[in-house]
Amino acid sequence: MIEIRDLQLLSALARHRHFAKAAEECGISQPAFSMRIRNLEDRLGVSIVRRANRFQGLTEEGEMIVQRARRILDETKALEQQVLASKGEITGTLKLGVIPTAIAFTGRLIKRLHQAHPRVVTRIETMSASSIQHRLDEGSLDAGITYGDSIGTDLRQVQPLYEETYVLLIPSHMTGEIGPIPWTQVAEFPLSLLEPQMQNRRILDRIFAEQGLHPQVVAETSGFTASMVMAREGLAATVVPRVLVRALGDLKGTRVLPLVDPVVSKPICLATLSRDPELPTVGALRAVVTSLR
Repeated sequence: MIEIRDLQLLSALARHRHFAKAAEECGISQPAFSMRIRNLEDRLGVSIVRRANRFQGLTEEGEMIVQRARRILDETKALEQQVLASKGEITGTLKLGVIPTAIAFTGRLIKRLHQAHPRVVTRIETMSASSIQHRLDEGSLDAGITYGDSIGTDLRQVQPLYEETYVLLIPSHMTGEIGPIPWTQVAEFPLSLLEPQMQNRRILDRIFAEQGLHPQVVAETSGFTASMVMAREGLAATVVPRVLVRALGDLKGTRVLPLVDPVVSKPICLATLSRDPELPTVGALRAVVTSLR
């Protein structure tokens, strides 16, 4: 008989595409992990993994088994949560993927969720919009906070959250401006921006390109913290979401200038898979979002 544990290991291997990383996530040694996958193959009488000196991917049968495994694991998780919810208590772990620009908003949202359901533990991972869509589809995320215009609605539920707008966080010594600043001037300052594969960076690159601008990018980061520290230390300016600056308050040695010509906004949404029945933890999060309107 196939054990739930075997399906968890196989799902982790398909996600990481690396035996050592999958074994680490599952909390067992790599030899023990590999042996369980081998035993599962022997039990089923098929090859699940293409092997050479390293992981080479799943076989056709392996892909089919992983798809079924994810559905079974999802149903098992839903059953456990529904049993507890039937007793009047929503509990469990909620896996939430969040784009870097929405971290500040997410903190306030999770505070509201915790106030309503104190036994729900939220595991927040910062990632790109494309990673959120992919991991929602594979079932390794329960929900994602991402750009509304980058997530498809096929098999997903999408709830609008807010409109993302942008400001320039700049060292005070670099400018005497205190009001709105056009993007043409932004391109003249040394900038620290997110990495090129991040959706926020692609948005900014498109704005610069449409105006024929060539910004002075001196640093690229995977999140906003390093860029904001550089602004505070006087090394570079950065473009950040207004919601993030509002959450953190004044940063000594910097100025916050609204960006104009053009004024740009992007819709941020909560995306969840369409499930029947819905995970109680996901339903609780969606209810909190609805209450914010």
